[in-house]
Amino acid sequence: MNTAGHTDSATNAAAGDEQPEHTPALQAVTKRSEFSSGVRAQLPMLLAVFPFGLIFGAVARDAGLPPLAALATSSVIFAGSAQFVAVSLYRDLTPAAVMVLTTFVVNLRHALYSASLAQQLRHLRPRWKWLLAYLLTDEAYAVVITHYNATARQPQYYAHRHWYFFGTAITLWCSWQLSTALGILAGGQIPAGLLLDFVVPLTFIALLVPALADRAGGAAALVAGGVAAAGAALPYKLGLFAAALAGIAAGVLVENLQARAVRSRADVVPHD
Repeated sequence: MNTAGHTDSATNAAAGDEQPEHTPALQAVTKRSEFSSGVRAQLPMLLAVFPFGLIFGAVARDAGLPPLAALATSSVIFAGSAQFVAVSLYRDLTPAAVMVLTTFVVNLRHALYSASLAQQLRHLRPRWKWLLAYLLTDEAYAVVITHYNATARQPQYYAHRHWYFFGTAITLWCSWQLSTALGILAGGQIPAGLLLDFVVPLTFIALLVPALADRAGGAAALVAGGVAAAGAALPYKLGLFAAALAGIAAGVLVENLQARAVRSRADVVPHD
């Protein structure tokens, strides 16, 4: 009897000791913890983003863009690839309509990012959705979607997951503004005309390489690269515009063909 009593007491004590190990983990997911986690997750990417911002500031200065206009480009548009393309077109005295349309097409991928995150953030108020939509970038999306997928089966993260998004995105935003400003100040130290011709193709390569992960992305990359090469001599950088459109069309076409193939295989599966 006494032995059993001691055993039960020991078991209860052990159970009581185990409980605090799990409960704090659930309670630890707060606005502050999610924000801090988002900031920390973005820090490694700043090693690449900060130099890119420096280059943009220097490129904008080299292209003749006024310093305040260059800073406004980073704070209002806040999309590195689109900014590089816009500055390139500005340097070549491209008509405003072509500039707007080209940068719009370059940024169309953000609509895909938003669509994939919409379900995760549907509970937010409109002001939060507008803020996060503005802060959404390639780097922020990569970090955020990885975190959301990793915590998909952990309900304790749901209520404050937008704070993770905000933490990682605002870290990137601050880095981009600072690096742009420093690039503008240091732009005179870089040979004129050297940066822009090098960075614009590099920007498109950076956008296309991650897309090679699947067939649709690979098709988009190959088609866009071919069209860009074929249209390199077109005025106003129209070859880049045509490449973006052709790449998007190729990606959509391959995705549709893949979806049709999946449906066809499903139709031929024998049913009992």
